[in-house]
Amino acid sequence: MRDAVIVEAVRSPIGKRNGGLSGIHPVDLSASVLNSLVERAGVDPVLVDDVIWGCVGQVGEQSLDIARNVVLGAGWPESVPGTAVDRQCGSSQQAVHFAAAGVISGQYDLVVAGGVESMSRVPMGSSSGDAWPFGEGFRERYQGVVPNQGVGAEMIAQRWGLSRAQLDEFSLASHEKAAQAQDAGHFEGQIVPIEVDGTTISADEGIRRGGTPESMAAIRSAFQADGVITAGNSSQISDGSAALLITTSAKAAELGLRPIARVHTAVVAGDDPVIMLTAPIPATAKALAKSGLRIEEIGAFEVNEAFASVPLAWLSETGADAKTLNVNGGAIALGHPLGGSGARLMTTLVHHMRDNGIRYGLQTMCEGGGQANATILELL
Repeated sequence: MRDAVIVEAVRSPIGKRNGGLSGIHPVDLSASVLNSLVERAGVDPVLVDDVIWGCVGQVGEQSLDIARNVVLGAGWPESVPGTAVDRQCGSSQQAVHFAAAGVISGQYDLVVAGGVESMSRVPMGSSSGDAWPFGEGFRERYQGVVPNQGVGAEMIAQRWGLSRAQLDEFSLASHEKAAQAQDAGHFEGQIVPIEVDGTTISADEGIRRGGTPESMAAIRSAFQADGVITAGNSSQISDGSAALLITTSAKAAELGLRPIARVHTAVVAGDDPVIMLTAPIPATAKALAKSGLRIEEIGAFEVNEAFASVPLAWLSETGADAKTLNVNGGAIALGHPLGGSGARLMTTLVHHMRDNGIRYGLQTMCEGGGQANATILELL
């Protein structure tokens, strides 16, 4: 019986907007991650059946099937294909789902799933430009409301009764946890140093130290004059890439590879596209129901910190133990390179599970259009 196992997972550092990674083309950034993945695994890339690469802004430098361009830019054999995936912020988590389904069905024996976003070079929203992506049917159904993630985050805060102080406290904790993880070397085993114009970038750039409730309170609201969502309690605009190598247990044994974790359960869910960011809640419920596991059996959670209100509402609805959520910080501190974030979260989760002997981990993230992927991993 075929399964899907992760045998290696790596990521670049996450660069802040116009920071250290802004000087490297997204194809070259991805190629560095891709080559490090197979080097660490000890696998000849000619064996890879496909590269499934998440990317949201598939325009300009990230256009024309960036996955195939990454494969060729990495110097891999021309026989290795690649395809780009866009499920908004969950694009590279969806890439993992497609890869797992491919190896379980027998379409693949060895596949790479990952993603990239260079938001410094391809700004958010570039793919639609001035075009109207929704259509008249959408406008009529939702009474002309144009979905806006920041406004959706405000709606969540209002619906779940989350105060500005709670959001800021959560955000400060994200930076504190990320700083502690960085200082303790918890990210070193997962990060691929990136060379940019003679400089080596080897650490996440977005972590801020020494923040206080007072400094957070001084930041103005971003989406509503009297709102609670600010740049300080939202994810950062970032550059970054991550990748995972996926195969079956049988193929891993044949190639002499040691599996880290099994893709136990993989689901996707939809919810209200106007509030947009609530789908991790039903996605988590769907994953738990399909897996037969209880939330108390999950020892680690990665819930993307698109805005602080998202994981806080998720905690309120799921009853998960807050101590097991984003223990190494999240996108508020580390950054959110859209198409690369799903694979970044999963890479961090896989390493955390292995380092701490945690049997089950769950990842979920809100996505444009009111969607969410949820993945349960089992440590092997």
